[in-house]
Amino acid sequence: MTIVVGDALNSEDVTQAVSGVDIIFHAVSFPYEEWEEKHLTCLDTVIQAAEIHHKKLVFTDNIYVYGKNQGEKVTENSPKMPHTKKGNIRLMMENRIKKSNIPWLIGHLPDSYGPNAENTILYETLKNVCLNKVANYVGDKKIKREFLYTRDGAKALVELALREDTFNQHWNIPSSFPISGEEIHQLLQKEFGYTKSFRMVNKSMIRMMGIFHPFMKEMVEMMYLNENPILLNGVKYEQTIGPVPNTAYNVGIAETLNWIKNNKV
Repeated sequence: MTIVVGDALNSEDVTQAVSGVDIIFHAVSFPYEEWEEKHLTCLDTVIQAAEIHHKKLVFTDNIYVYGKNQGEKVTENSPKMPHTKKGNIRLMMENRIKKSNIPWLIGHLPDSYGPNAENTILYETLKNVCLNKVANYVGDKKIKREFLYTRDGAKALVELALREDTFNQHWNIPSSFPISGEEIHQLLQKEFGYTKSFRMVNKSMIRMMGIFHPFMKEMVEMMYLNENPILLNGVKYEQTIGPVPNTAYNVGIAETLNWIKNNKV
């Protein structure tokens, strides 16, 4: 592996970085408060580099474009009805990719967790678990939602990228199964000896914190995902590739906790 240092917003840096690769995996993201300013610019830079060097593009997307829960698991053909600013930004990004002159593949992933995944909902929860403190949990603890282990998502995208018949399509990559905050808490108690409680962080609390913190202000509109979550249908992937990579929550959380302990606390 060769690590290249550069600025993802700088066209020269990106063009040089992708010159020797076969496929570009675009997984760059920014803090919510910087989305309007940076996401489309970054994507344009990546698309330009891909067109110059005639490279394929694998784009790591989330579930924001689907909008509110539509009553059943969403498929790749479900209507895209974003109702948030960030959902509309993601839809604009998808449309720019489709209008480009490169082979593209868009993978839709739910909220993730794992080593190095600091900009995620579960990171702050698990960080406090490592410190044996009361842990904040964003959203209703009783509602089941999807959390995808980052390495599973990466494996699934690579499997898709290694085939010729998967490009110019959307692909859903769901987690192993939905899980509630209460179930995560119980798992932490049983498997890791966690003795503290989970403190639920609701929309009103996020809105209050947003007065002082730009990221929290931007998070308010995304709280619908913690109240009535979107769940992904992975049948298309399973029929084409096989079972979606599936790390059990106790294993994924153990590896995440070990990483946090060794690197952050």
